[in-house]
Amino acid sequence: MDCNLEMLRKPLIEYDLQFFAKDGPGGEKTEEPTSKKKQDARNDGNVANSNEVNNAASLMIFFVLIAVYHQNMADRILAIFRNVYNQIPEYIVMYDGYVPTKAMQTMVGQILINVLIISLPFMALALIVGLICNIVQVGWKITTKPLKPKFSKLNPIKGFKNMFSVKKIFELVKSLLKLVLLFGVIYSYVSGLDESIFLLYDISLGQSIETMGVILVNIGIRIAAWYVLIAAADVAYTRYKHHEDLKMTKQEVKDEYKNTEGDPQIKSKQKQRMMEASRRRMMQNLPQADVVITNPTHYAVAILYEADKYEAPRVIAKGEDYLAQKIKEVAKENDIEIVENKPLARMLYATVEVGEFVPPELYKAVAEVLAFVYHLKGKV
Repeated sequence: MDCNLEMLRKPLIEYDLQFFAKDGPGGEKTEEPTSKKKQDARNDGNVANSNEVNNAASLMIFFVLIAVYHQNMADRILAIFRNVYNQIPEYIVMYDGYVPTKAMQTMVGQILINVLIISLPFMALALIVGLICNIVQVGWKITTKPLKPKFSKLNPIKGFKNMFSVKKIFELVKSLLKLVLLFGVIYSYVSGLDESIFLLYDISLGQSIETMGVILVNIGIRIAAWYVLIAAADVAYTRYKHHEDLKMTKQEVKDEYKNTEGDPQIKSKQKQRMMEASRRRMMQNLPQADVVITNPTHYAVAILYEADKYEAPRVIAKGEDYLAQKIKEVAKENDIEIVENKPLARMLYATVEVGEFVPPELYKAVAEVLAFVYHLKGKV
């Protein structure tokens, strides 16, 4: 009986709650993105760029341009139709009622070229508007990294997770909203044009084109105006989502710091090795000293005065506690005078680094010590 109850408690399908968790090592992404993370994302082409801004601007300018040049466009389109219809009888007469394929291809090619000439300003303007919108949103940065193939995108598990992501749901809601907006604007405008639409059967081709152009422009401008509101909402969401995606876990922040600033333990070891190397050089130079000034137990500072090279004496070694004792031992081994002067030893240790010259305010005190040493050694 207990065995059966245990089997009932056990789930039929094993599942992992972390399947739907946010990606990133070290837990949830709670830390603000660092400047390096933002710069790396920008270099990879991962920026908060809303395509809806480009669409809204292109739509608005497209229909405004049609409103300005629709008469000119209508005249050009009519000219194309007249040219085509004038050529057809000529071909029929020329080829005895049969228009050959080559002649038809020539005719279609002329039509396409004329249509391309009419459309060229709109395409060029769309390109310029798209470029300006991108620069305004994210600045000027050329990168080819987004074009490189990523095999991680072929991961079916990750693709399944993306299907139910907040971004996909937002895109679905946005697409539905645009469809509702499109049908709503068209229906609200066209429903009041019953008479104008039925009159298209009774007017000339030129008037029909002009009327349809006016209707199209009015619908397009209304759609573009509403589209601007969608673009504004999309910009706000895109920037928010981009910022959230760039957030980092505590572990990622630590790893980035290690990669940029270096592992603190490694840096500590490197610093220790540098100090040891500096200390070895200092102890190697110590036998050249003229005098070692001590505290006498805590500090020891070795002074070298090279009158033929420099105007002031130099500190070539200094140490505290254990190192001070080692300096005194080396001094005794090399017959270097050890002079006790507590305040001078403390001042030299605190204010002068190894290799630096004694400051002017301590010249007199150091000179007195050197004079005393020279007198003992018979140099003066």
